[in-house]
Amino acid sequence: MVELFNEATGTTVGTITDEQLSFLMGELEEESLEDRDYYISQQTIEMLEQDGADASLLTTLRQALNGREGAELRWRRI
Repeated sequence: MVELFNEATGTTVGTITDEQLSFLMGELEEESLEDRDYYISQQTIEMLEQDGADASLLTTLRQALNGREGAELRWRRI
């Protein structure tokens, strides 16, 4: 399992599966091999949905934004 948390606040926003993390890694840009964070926006979520993200991942990301335009999310394996 993988824990997602808000980079700015440090609060946990949810957990995703290793498969969902692999999907995100394939879809989103990483600055380096050690990169563990992504900026997620409403537009990012829409793109992921169009590219076949599963419903559970999309729900977690939408909840992480909590009505905001975007957020920097960091992940770690638990």
